[in-house]
Amino acid sequence: MNKIKYVDKKKYLWLLSTFIPLVSVFGVYLFKQTQMAWTLFIPLAFFYIIIPILDLIFKEDESNPPESAVPELEKQKYYSWITYVMIPVHFYALYYVVNYIATNDLPIWVMGISTIIVGLFGGLAINLGHEIGHKKTWLDKNLAKLALASTGYGHFNVEHNAGHHKQVATPEDSASSRYGQNIYQFAPREFVGGITRGWSLEKARLARKGQSVWSKDNQILHSYLITVLIYTLFTYFLGYKALIVLLCHAPIAWWQLTSANYIEHYGLLRQKDENGKYERCQPRHSWNSNHLVSNLVLFHLQRHSDHHANSSRHYQSLRHFAEAPQLPTGYMGMFVVALFPAWWRKVMDKRVFKQAEGDLSRINVSNS
Repeated sequence: MNKIKYVDKKKYLWLLSTFIPLVSVFGVYLFKQTQMAWTLFIPLAFFYIIIPILDLIFKEDESNPPESAVPELEKQKYYSWITYVMIPVHFYALYYVVNYIATNDLPIWVMGISTIIVGLFGGLAINLGHEIGHKKTWLDKNLAKLALASTGYGHFNVEHNAGHHKQVATPEDSASSRYGQNIYQFAPREFVGGITRGWSLEKARLARKGQSVWSKDNQILHSYLITVLIYTLFTYFLGYKALIVLLCHAPIAWWQLTSANYIEHYGLLRQKDENGKYERCQPRHSWNSNHLVSNLVLFHLQRHSDHHANSSRHYQSLRHFAEAPQLPTGYMGMFVVALFPAWWRKVMDKRVFKQAEGDLSRINVSNS
């Protein structure tokens, strides 16, 4: 029998994802050249308006690679290089915008909007660190630390891989939002819980090896030290204003991750068996989206069910599951909806009830 050759129709579209951070440069460059205020809002409009509109225009993509083609697809270095190249692109964009803010006498509003822009696109660096941080090679793991270091979020991969993936869609998981909980209630628990869980997990891992939490093998400290190095270099070459911008942009980037976490498992609950153990994570325990453009920007993060089923699977191989609950639009559009709790509940609560077939015992309900 002849082997069927699979052709990934999105193969070269992924190149667009690599250069998305340059949208931040484009907006700031136009403002620098024209001094027209509206140009500075282009990156924000691109993220929160243009991408959701494109998601509505283009047909949802439910295509999956055949399982027989996945091993070969995973071996193709092209897809890895897509993510690797995005790292210097991100740092170039970060430097360009911070340099503009730090070395010019700008109005406060320009500095504020520019900082929001660099923080917004910093969220994509966290997503990049998430994608490559699930991989097994030394190179991937260390590049993930570098990607996360730009926003000072070095604890994330430890917390996410060993914590969130284990407790996902349960009340114990600080990164799984509960039914009735708005994003402003969710954010403090998610942020504090992520840091404490990450350090607790790393401390326990090192203790099993007979090492102190302050050991040179501490993976969280590796990324934090890179953060200190990056911020020190920016401060040395661009001045203390650059440090202020970097410190202010980081929480904005963290908010992008919080927004994604809020969306991904809202109200969904894994059931316990007769022994009190949670069932294995199933496609029904993650909200998914097949909207094309936002999936390209986020490296298929929106095919979240398969990500939890196969966390080391590369983005190009992640599958759509027909039985997985679906969001009405991509993540960027849902980020906007989440900012308005009443709108969010109007859109999502009925979907949670439908997914649970009206059974409250199958819903992760907020007790606040």
